[in-house]
Amino acid sequence: MMRGMGNMQGMMKQMQKMQKKMAEAQEKLGEERIEGTAGGGMVTVIVSGHKEVIEVNIKEEVVDPEDIEMLQDLVLAATNDALKKADDLTNQTMGQFTKGINLPGF
Repeated sequence: MMRGMGNMQGMMKQMQKMQKKMAEAQEKLGEERIEGTAGGGMVTVIVSGHKEVIEVNIKEEVVDPEDIEMLQDLVLAATNDALKKADDLTNQTMGQFTKGINLPGF
């Protein structure tokens, strides 16, 4: 019966180690800078790995007071592009921790 306890402790240690690595990876993601673009680079949006918009850049030649709607669409498209890339990066980064684990709730 004691052997089972030691095994349990070992598992808990592994889990703690994994949680620490996950927290570090999560932190690193926040430092990542991901760029989304639209209109052939006319609009670029930079987000962090935590999906916070950090920067929006709009090239002067795409600004048309007669067509604000197009500019809005480009900003939207660039933002969504950046967020999708951030999601992909998150799944890639965090996916390594959930691979091969069959725990409910993970």
